[in-house]
Amino acid sequence: MDKDCTIYVAGHRGLVGSALVRRLKEQGYGRIVHQTSSELDLRDRDQVERWFSEQSIDYVFLAAAKVGGIAANQDFPADFIRDNLLIQTNVIDAAYRHNVKKLLFLGSTCIYPKLAPQPMREQDLLGGPLEPSNEPYAVAKITGIKMCQAYNRQYGTRFISVMPTNLYGPQDNFDLHTSHVLPALIRKFHDAMVSNAASVEVWGSGEPKREFLHSDDLADACVFLMKNYGGDEIVNVGWGKDIKISELAALIGRIVGYEGDIVYDRTKPDGTPRKLVDVSRLTEMGWQARITLEEGLRRTYQDYLKEIYHTGGVR
Repeated sequence: MDKDCTIYVAGHRGLVGSALVRRLKEQGYGRIVHQTSSELDLRDRDQVERWFSEQSIDYVFLAAAKVGGIAANQDFPADFIRDNLLIQTNVIDAAYRHNVKKLLFLGSTCIYPKLAPQPMREQDLLGGPLEPSNEPYAVAKITGIKMCQAYNRQYGTRFISVMPTNLYGPQDNFDLHTSHVLPALIRKFHDAMVSNAASVEVWGSGEPKREFLHSDDLADACVFLMKNYGGDEIVNVGWGKDIKISELAALIGRIVGYEGDIVYDRTKPDGTPRKLVDVSRLTEMGWQARITLEEGLRRTYQDYLKEIYHTGGVR
């Protein structure tokens, strides 16, 4: 990518998209284009077509998606599969028809089977049943991967797919009903600390293990891959280590300064027992994550405090 190219970051206000914009600007890319969802509805094919015809886009980072935690996936499964299929289909097809040089599609490690061998390797895709609680979202993301591969095979495009592990960082969603586990825990512990609550309730048993990656690390990996990778196979992006939810909750409690009890609601689903990705493919290319979980959590909590005290609310 030369510094004068036009780069489209789809989903620029989200967790991943905002990190990508920061990283690209840090590296000196000046022509970064984007639109809010109210300005450009990526579910609308005609709007996407007009956008691509007006911008002369060279590179696309497709980070726009409808995302959420277990509760949101259970309550709105049709929205998750429909919106994501529409977004990625419209953007991928427009990128082909408008001769984009390269596109990077952001997937998710939820594409892997519920009981996939750990750590999960790229070749484990479609090796077994998916986790039921987020199956519609996972099916949409798998379709995006296969669409990129099909376009490469039929049309000679250069579309690559990246599978990040669980993410967190600035611009995260802290809404308790729609957020993922880490930002939800930050909010729960902060609210409990402020209200001096006797306990904090955590969904599930606390036994599942999860891997977490700071969004700034993911953005760095995506820019690295856009510059250095042209293969057809998916690439995992992660830290390479996981942690029990109970250990994560205790760590967040310490960082927030909460001293009460942690209570686990075992009537709520745990989801996949363990999710750890094999990052050897990316490591062999010369990239590794740098932001430790504790450092990243401290940064994220400070960002959360700035958001609630400077803007008067949270997303």
